Amino acid sequence: MDFFKKFGFVVLAGSGILAALIFYSLNIPNKRSANFVERGVMMVLAPVMKPAARVSGFFEDAWDNYLSLVGVRQENLRLRDEIKGLNARIVAAGETALANQRLEKLLGMRNSIKEPGLTVSVVGEDLSSWFRTVVIDRGSSSGIAEGMAVVAADGVVGQIVKVAPNTSRVLLLTDHTSGIAATIQRSRARGVVKGKGEDLCSLEFTTREEDVKVGDMVITSGIGGVFLKGIPIGEVTMVKRGEYGIFQTVTIRPLVNIAHLEEALVVLRQPHD
Repeated sequence: MDFFKKFGFVVLAGSGILAALIFYSLNIPNKRSANFVERGVMMVLAPVMKPAARVSGFFEDAWDNYLSLVGVRQENLRLRDEIKGLNARIVAAGETALANQRLEKLLGMRNSIKEPGLTVSVVGEDLSSWFRTVVIDRGSSSGIAEGMAVVAADGVVGQIVKVAPNTSRVLLLTDHTSGIAATIQRSRARGVVKGKGEDLCSLEFTTREEDVKVGDMVITSGIGGVFLKGIPIGEVTMVKRGEYGIFQTVTIRPLVNIAHLEEALVVLRQPHD
């Protein structure tokens, strides 16, 4: 009895709303227009349903936006990975194209030498103020021996000075201890190309009377048996004739860019042959 006194109104109101909803649902198939009870129920529930609809719509929109953002982020990550992969392939393709160009030029030099040659790659260098050498990736197991000439597509690189089974050390023409018998291509004046360091050489033992000019091309003379005749060495950049002495000072800029050297050709010919 106490329960009915406390909650009687709530029970009656709930029962009435439930009965109205049941009555409303039963009349939907039979009548298009709402009756008095239905209109009353809609009037009572309208103030509650509108805010509820707004709240529901807000959360639905928020959820849809969240799902859209998640989808966009995943798409961005996927596209970013694809771009990285494409960039890597572009870089690799560019490197392959450049390597093919270098090897094609080196093949031209190999065909012009008329001697067996072995293509090698530079894997190390020592370009200190005291030594000018590089290390290549082939050695005695590939038929390389000390004293063999090393050339590149543009001209002379140096000479093999140390050999291991799988690597060799090349003394560059710019090293102070290097000496290559050479000829001025235009005038046929002779001398010895000595390394000066800092990517320069000099033509030694050329007398003052010899015809040497800036811009002359210096090539190997073939004397000494290390380098074949006619391989380009460098270009004359300075000629100085002093008042005294029998020799002139000639500075040469090598044609091969040693700092950018990546591939070379070892001429498989013993120096004493």
